[in-house]
Amino acid sequence: MVENPFDSGLDRNPANHQPLTPLTFLERAASVFPDHTAIIHGDLRRSYAAFYARSRRLASALAQVGIGRGDTVSALLANTPAMLECHYGVPMCGAVLHSINTRLDAATIGFQLDHAMAKVVIVDSEFMPLLQEAMACATVRPIVIRYDDPEFTGATQGPDVQDYEAFLSSGDPEFDWLMPKDEWDAISINYTSGTTGDPKGVVSHHRGAYLLAQGNALTTSMQKHAVYLWTLPMFHCNGWCFPWTLSAIVGTHVCLRQVRAEPIWRALAEDGVTHLCGAPIVMSLMISAPDAVKRDLGRTVQFYTAAAPPPEKLLADMREAGFEVTHLYGLTETYGPAVVNDWHADWSALPPDRQAALKARQGVRYLPLEKVDVLDPETMRPVPRDGQTMGEVMFRGNVVMKGYFRNPKATAEAFAGGWFHSGDLGVMHPDGYLQLKDRSKDIIISGGENISSIEVEEALYRHPAVAVAAVVAMPHDKWGETPCAFVELTDGKTADAEELRSWCREHLAAYKVPAAFVFMPIPRTSTGKIQKFNLRAEARKIAG
Repeated sequence: MVENPFDSGLDRNPANHQPLTPLTFLERAASVFPDHTAIIHGDLRRSYAAFYARSRRLASALAQVGIGRGDTVSALLANTPAMLECHYGVPMCGAVLHSINTRLDAATIGFQLDHAMAKVVIVDSEFMPLLQEAMACATVRPIVIRYDDPEFTGATQGPDVQDYEAFLSSGDPEFDWLMPKDEWDAISINYTSGTTGDPKGVVSHHRGAYLLAQGNALTTSMQKHAVYLWTLPMFHCNGWCFPWTLSAIVGTHVCLRQVRAEPIWRALAEDGVTHLCGAPIVMSLMISAPDAVKRDLGRTVQFYTAAAPPPEKLLADMREAGFEVTHLYGLTETYGPAVVNDWHADWSALPPDRQAALKARQGVRYLPLEKVDVLDPETMRPVPRDGQTMGEVMFRGNVVMKGYFRNPKATAEAFAGGWFHSGDLGVMHPDGYLQLKDRSKDIIISGGENISSIEVEEALYRHPAVAVAAVVAMPHDKWGETPCAFVELTDGKTADAEELRSWCREHLAAYKVPAAFVFMPIPRTSTGKIQKFNLRAEARKIAG
């Protein structure tokens, strides 16, 4: 092989090559804008200088108790300043951050602690009883550090363990924190939902976190000193990497311990919030709030949502209330959002129903993602870009996970053919915009015909009385499977099964019309995603 002349004598060295890590964002923000407000939490206002010093104290204190490269530090915390400090302080000592979903059951948390080999757990006092139950299910015996959030009004329960503030006070605010040896080093581990077996530990690296954090700002046009409200759980995909994004743009975090309408509207009005993220259920919570709670913002606030496409009426209500809603899509395995519904200015002149149809699409790749496509999983070739032919959504690039921790089989399956297989089914439109149609495990096969549950849900959402719809497969003696629809009605509206059945007949092929309509509260995860595995179990009971 002929040597490239531009490589000759031009080697990597410390002067021209440093590993990429989002930790440097905080260092820069603190040195350039030390007095700028980094964190708002209730009455607390914390500057970037203080945020950086406390993160270094945490790293130093962890190092003093023997935590270093490759060790796992778990965090069972709400959206509080301590959780932000963990996103910096833990990797600053070389350790890997394991953010735990606070709404999981004790057995699942115990499994995660064991599988991640947790050495330390930093726990909010509210969740101490949950941690105790989880520890009873686990074999690891990590150091436990309790964080007492001043915004938590409940009684502190559980054993007398080390206090978070005391632990930080033992650390050095000038700690010479560790850069990763390689940007491929792990920065975090996050667990998938585990609805079809044990949760899988998704390992993310410093390079991907650095790129996705910047990608958030560039893709969403977040301005310098933006103010971000934490309605998205930070435990979910590391808050889609926004804990690191805000330092890159020297923005302000507005922490929110609980997602409730009153504090959301208060923060929007009083703290100058410019951006927030959340599932459609968060939008519904805001819009359905009493008029006495809502505020006239007098400006446009950016709201980024994932999960199912918001109904047309909800989008219209959000627009009237002063919000611009943008649809994102991604997975834990892609550090959070890696696809965005980039809006074209001329689309805003289209009729509302056409705009809603365009907003329902997931969109195009994020700037730091190299490729996303819809492929035939058998041939690994792109499906026709006709908006009709379904295939599997696949990703390739630097914001795809390292792999699944201690699970080489699942890792190999996920990366077969040199692409990350998402398990999501979708179509590609002629303009290159991706639209999801279903999870591969959620597709309904009735009499040999594939039925997209999302297509049926979209038809139901167009009915004025339907607030939430979820469609799953129900066993059927003749057809094998048939759709079963679970429905929540809009407050003040009524509809029965026969009315919705007639509605679906008008908007769907006959074989796609649900055989059963069930009116009930629809179970959701802590991040607002509908728990279809629970609904499938309910459908099996209905089928007998």
